[in-house]
Amino acid sequence: MTLNNDEDLQRLKEIGRICANAVQIMGAALEPGITTAELDAIGRKVLEDAGARSAPELTYNFPGATCISVNEEIAHGIPGARIIQAGDLVNIDVSAEKNGLFADTGSSFAVPPIKPQIERLCRDGKRAMWVGLNEVKTGKPLAAIGNAIGSFARKNRYTLVTNLASHGVGRSLHEEPTEIATWPDKHEKRRMTDGMVFTIEPFLSLGAQWAEGGDDEWTLYSEPRAPTVQYEHTVVVTRNGPMVVTLPG
Repeated sequence: MTLNNDEDLQRLKEIGRICANAVQIMGAALEPGITTAELDAIGRKVLEDAGARSAPELTYNFPGATCISVNEEIAHGIPGARIIQAGDLVNIDVSAEKNGLFADTGSSFAVPPIKPQIERLCRDGKRAMWVGLNEVKTGKPLAAIGNAIGSFARKNRYTLVTNLASHGVGRSLHEEPTEIATWPDKHEKRRMTDGMVFTIEPFLSLGAQWAEGGDDEWTLYSEPRAPTVQYEHTVVVTRNGPMVVTLPG
């Protein structure tokens, strides 16, 4: 999607805000004893009350309104009977549609008590996302995003999961530009154009380099198994830099 009018921008900001509010409210509800199904129901209510529809359900018939991944699960976790425990690392990923436009956002949350290395991982996961976002500007190479995040990860002794990429979003959940690497990719030759809409969502880890499937058709696990976080925003490319549309409010 390329934004070319203010009406579309306002609609994109609206669905972005709805998704961000859902993540924020779900994160605040996280506590030992809650199930991922109960957490998902909270997110579903936020979306439905705002007139939005779950994008994974709508697009892929995903068995839940949101994706909730716990510990060894790093993406596309199915909400269910799993009970959140003290010390768990939980990723909440919310994408939704309203008035024909889609937005996508997510955050990782550590349930107290939090180990110092996990607290640092969460802090640096957010920083890695913003390192990538700060490269967004009309005319710049898309590769600048992955190069900057890769440099940050190396400097701080983290690994990046290199088979889960960022993607275009707007008219649909996944669209052009597809497969935007959040790691250095020497084959990436595309450039950012004014009004382009996509996500930035690095998976920063204490050792994982890959995401692999498990027993169901959705849930992805870190390989090798290691604590991994993901933070994600939907962003619009402008001549003045990044315009993040997935902010709560």
